[in-house]
Amino acid sequence: MGVTELQTGAAGMYLSFSFSFYCQVLPNLANKQGANLLREFIVMWSNYKLMARWLCRFFEYLDRFFIPQHIELESLNDISFRCFRDLVFKKLYCKFIEAVLTLINQEREGLQIDCILLKNVLEIFVELSDCRGVNYYGDFEQIMLTEISSYYSRLASEWLLYDSSAEYVHKVFWCLNREKQRASQYLHPDTEVKILQVVKYQLLDQIANKLMEKKQAENSGLVTDYQEILSKCAGMTLQEGSSSTSPEEWLSNLMASSAHIC
Repeated sequence: MGVTELQTGAAGMYLSFSFSFYCQVLPNLANKQGANLLREFIVMWSNYKLMARWLCRFFEYLDRFFIPQHIELESLNDISFRCFRDLVFKKLYCKFIEAVLTLINQEREGLQIDCILLKNVLEIFVELSDCRGVNYYGDFEQIMLTEISSYYSRLASEWLLYDSSAEYVHKVFWCLNREKQRASQYLHPDTEVKILQVVKYQLLDQIANKLMEKKQAENSGLVTDYQEILSKCAGMTLQEGSSSTSPEEWLSNLMASSAHIC
């Protein structure tokens, strides 16, 4: 078998997958929303990988001995991945992101969601990223961080208006812990760090002066002490915000550590 014949066979394989995707996979996924869409996506990806794996085994000799001698040819495994990525994943990528973000926001609002489902979907995002610099998980991460930034910016404005400074710091502590717990269940560790940085920036860095003014209006005699509290809160490490420490204990420790200033 020559290169031309093999290229023709690869093209036929791609067309065969294309027909299957357009007739069966895409219509099925297009009719679903939210968690149901993501569950169906995971099942289809799993079944597709199994089918592609057996197909590659059928042509194992060509994949191992012939294709490596011709750098212009893709491996059968690469062709199968490219088919699914180009013909299914890319076409529904925005819909997948919308479904994932909806579930994350639902959990942030206190609803119960399937965290394992989210973790599995985001692992597929990583798996389908290609070697040409396209990072689907990275793109999703940027969209998510933008949404988180807007969400906590709105909360900061509301809390400053209706809550005392002590209540505000209490809520910051709670949010940092919740976001850390949430991220650890289904997001990459690097993403967890970025989320906490965004939350701190919106809830502390952006409104530090306004929060100081609010505290000063409440009790001018404790301004210096509160500056120490805010500073330590802004520089809080992940360990200091662990779920093993209650907000009351955390605030009490900060007050005690800064008492020598007064």
